[in-house]
Amino acid sequence: MNRLSRPLIGFFSATAGVLAIVVLFYVTSWGRETSPDIKVDASPLNREARPGVSFSPVIKKAAPCVVYIYSTRIVHLRPYRNPLLSDPFFRQFFGDQVPQDNQPRTRRQESLGSGVVVSPNGYILTANHVVQGADEIKVKVTSADGDKEYSARVIGTDPPTDVAVLKIDARNLPAITLGNSDQLEVGDMVLAIGDPFGLEQTVTMGIISALGRSGFQFGGDTDRPNYQDFIQTDAAINPGNSGGALVDADGRLVGINTFILSSTYGNEGIGFAVPVNLARHVMDRLIQGGKVTRGYLGVIPKDLNAGLAESFGLPDQNGALVDDVQPGTPAQKAGIQPGDVIVEFNGKKVTDTASLMLMVSECAPATEATVKLIRNGHEKNFTVKLAELPGQIGQSGNGRNRSPGNTNTDALDGVTVSDLDPQTRQELRIPDNVYGALVTEVGPDSNSAGAGLQQGDVIVEINRQPVKDAEGAVKLCTQAKGDRILLRVWRRAGNFSGLTYLSVDNTTKPQ
Repeated sequence: MNRLSRPLIGFFSATAGVLAIVVLFYVTSWGRETSPDIKVDASPLNREARPGVSFSPVIKKAAPCVVYIYSTRIVHLRPYRNPLLSDPFFRQFFGDQVPQDNQPRTRRQESLGSGVVVSPNGYILTANHVVQGADEIKVKVTSADGDKEYSARVIGTDPPTDVAVLKIDARNLPAITLGNSDQLEVGDMVLAIGDPFGLEQTVTMGIISALGRSGFQFGGDTDRPNYQDFIQTDAAINPGNSGGALVDADGRLVGINTFILSSTYGNEGIGFAVPVNLARHVMDRLIQGGKVTRGYLGVIPKDLNAGLAESFGLPDQNGALVDDVQPGTPAQKAGIQPGDVIVEFNGKKVTDTASLMLMVSECAPATEATVKLIRNGHEKNFTVKLAELPGQIGQSGNGRNRSPGNTNTDALDGVTVSDLDPQTRQELRIPDNVYGALVTEVGPDSNSAGAGLQQGDVIVEINRQPVKDAEGAVKLCTQAKGDRILLRVWRRAGNFSGLTYLSVDNTTKPQ
C-alpha cells in the first residue's frame, strides 16, 4: 500500500463514522415530537400606561399568529327503508317490490374554529371541541405572502380542559408570545382574535370581567371542561372564535377562547377563555407524553356555604370541606380526615372545591405536596405524596344552596327517620358498615329540606356524635344546642355513594 492510500483510508473512515452518528441520531429520534420553540414574556403589564388611539401595532403583531381551522367528520347514516313496506295496504299490491335504498350512506359534517400558532415549527393551540372526532383537519395560515393551507395532525387532546394541540409541517411561522395569565387583573383590557362565522382575522375588544370562573354544567356533554378556571371577558366572542386568541394590551397570549353564555347562540358580552398557563401546562404534557397525567389526592371535597362555615367555626367560606376520604389514597395515608377544611395547597390559597381540584390536577403523580387544613378550629400541616388520577373520580354534588323554608319549625322537625334493617339495606344498597338512621320523609318546607337533606339519606352523625339508630338520632337532635345542627349523612346518587356534611338551621322562625 502506497503512502497516498493511508490518508485516504483515514479520511473515508472518519467520514463513515460521522455518517454513522448522523444515521444513529435520526433512527433514535424517529417518531418523537420535536419540542416547540415557544416565546414567553412573563413580565407584568404596565397598567400605568394610558391606551392610545389605536391597537393597530398590537394587532399587526398578534393577528398573523391566529389561524383558521376547519375539520371534517364522516357521519354514517342508517340505510333508508321505504315506509310503504310497513303498510299492509301497499304490500298486498306491490309485495316487497317498493323501491328502497339499502346501501349504507355517509354525510360530511364540517366544523369551523380558530387556533393559535405558538411555535415557528408548527405547533398550534386550539379548543378540543373544534377538532373532536374529526377525520380530517385543515389549517389556513394568513400572511403577507398570501394564504396557505396545511393538513394538520392531532398531537393530543384533553377534554377536561377543552384544550387540543395540533401540528402542521411548516417552518418559520409567525408565533405568538405567551403571557402570564396568573398576573391578570379584573379590568385589564384584552382583545379576542379569531374567525367568528368564518369571518377570518376578526378582532374585538373588551376587558377582563372576572377571573377563576368555575361551576358550569354542560348537561350530558362529558367532554366539556371539568377542570375549570376560566377567564371571563366581555370582548365579543361568537361561534368560530373557539380556539382563538385572547391577548393582552401588549399582544401576548393570555387565554384560549372556548365558550359563551348566551340565550341566542351569539355574543351577549359573557365569554370565557382557558388561561394560557393552564393551556401551556396541558400542551407540554401532551407533547412530551401524548397524554395528561394528573395528581390524585383522594378526598371527596365540598364547597362551604354560610351554614357549614358557621358550624365548623370558620371565619369565612374559603376552603374545601373534606366530605370523605377514599381508602388507601394519599390523603388517608397522610392522615387527612373527613371534616377537615383544606385552606392551602402547596402554599396557594384554596377558595373552593374547583380551585383545589385544579391545583391537585396540575401536579404530576408522585409529587410531594403540602396541605394546610383546619381541624376542630386548629391549623394543621401535612405532606402528601400524590398518586395518579385513576380515571374519572366522583365528586359529591354541592347542589344549590336553597334558603331555609319559611316555617315555624326547628332543625329536624318535618323529618321522619327509621332504623336500618337487612331488607332496607338490600333494597337501597346500603353497605353493612354504614350505621345510622334512615331518612324516610323530609317535609318540603322544613329547614332540613332547605339544607339539602333527602329521602333515602342515612344520618350517621349529628354534631360530630355517631348515630346508631332512629332513637339515637331523635335524642341527639333534642339535646342539640346552638343556631345550627351539623349532620353527616351517607347518600347514594346513581352509581356514586359517599358521605357528605349538611348544616341545618336550628332557630325557630317568628310567626
